[in-house]
Amino acid sequence: MHDAAHGTEASASGITGYAQRAEDLRVALVAQLRAEGKITSAAVEAAFRKVPRERFLPEDTALEIAYGYDSSVVTKRDERGAALSSVSAAYIQARMLEQAELQPGMRVLEVGSGGLNAALIAEIVGEQGRVVTVDIDPEVTDRAAKLLDETGYGGRVRVLVADAENGVPGETEFDAIIVTVGAWDVAPAWLRQLAPEGTLVLPLVMNGVTRTVGLRHEGDHLVSRSIEVAGFVPMQGIGRHDEQQFALTDPDGKTVTLRFDTGAPDHPAELDDVLATGPVEAWSGVLFPHGTSWADLYLWLAWQLPGFCRLTAEDGSMLDTQRPWYPFGGVRGRGLAYFVTRLAPNGEGVEFGARAYGRDGESAAATLVEQIRAWDRDGRPVAEPSIGYWPTGNDQSALPSDVAVMGKTHGIVTISWPATA
Repeated sequence: MHDAAHGTEASASGITGYAQRAEDLRVALVAQLRAEGKITSAAVEAAFRKVPRERFLPEDTALEIAYGYDSSVVTKRDERGAALSSVSAAYIQARMLEQAELQPGMRVLEVGSGGLNAALIAEIVGEQGRVVTVDIDPEVTDRAAKLLDETGYGGRVRVLVADAENGVPGETEFDAIIVTVGAWDVAPAWLRQLAPEGTLVLPLVMNGVTRTVGLRHEGDHLVSRSIEVAGFVPMQGIGRHDEQQFALTDPDGKTVTLRFDTGAPDHPAELDDVLATGPVEAWSGVLFPHGTSWADLYLWLAWQLPGFCRLTAEDGSMLDTQRPWYPFGGVRGRGLAYFVTRLAPNGEGVEFGARAYGRDGESAAATLVEQIRAWDRDGRPVAEPSIGYWPTGNDQSALPSDVAVMGKTHGIVTISWPATA
């Protein structure tokens, strides 16, 4: 493998220099992951110090990308250019390994193969542990197996072609299951193969917004122990969930696409001319300091905003030319509102608000602003929310009264926010 910026290094001294630079970047990455709280245990730190990330990435990947804190690298795309497989950013790999609470000797299943994460897991669980990684795509597993062999981990990781939705043949229980693709639901097979005291870590898609959740059994359901912001390529196979998409045309003929995970309009034709009327704006009075993540607000809107959707806009569309805007919004009747900000009067942050179009634009904007204020009142974090998963067939009469409920194929997901002080 060679660095794209220094790919002509071929001499012994050049190779040594390359290896030294990789080692220096590896040390710096670990220090950053420690400082940011993504690595919190000695075991995960030791794994990140040992495993050569660059060996698992495409050959033209620069070392600075390989050892970037938040650099994900796509390893396979479909015919339209959409990512099918990727190596996750270092921060989320570290965080998920910590969420899994791995210990030496554990049996671990990874759903979604790439090689690098399986090598890290193998380092943590040690020679007495067992690591199984599965993927539905044989090209992905062939690549993972080759790279694991080349880096000395081939004998410590079982690589399988399988749709993990059906479980893993020839295996019993796992102490941890780590899913590295976006999962719309929790497969019943994962629960069957998860040990009673085991941990399930997965990027759970909740109305189009993804959070990596560490779940453990609590009676007949699962409860979150940790939550992390992340994005992943979507699940393929039986567990795949396709969004509904509606393309709107603005007065200049440019396209704005609305993407609904659930709750798409029953009569989408009513939105055909929605961009011809407006805009109107409404402001919440809710302020946020510069440099602060809004991720918790997005999660709140995904759960609480009626008609919630995500938006993409063609270059040159009316949304593209009216910045700043953010790709979350809601449909109400014949109105579309989406999330916008403006500088706070004191210049120390931004104010949240809504811009809306359509005959019912004012109502749509008011609904979005109402939820921004509700988040500020009831959801603005004093601690992370609690997420639960209740498989179908379990007694749901014991659900707490303060949870919101989202239906899935094989069960329900619940969420509750801690009370504000």
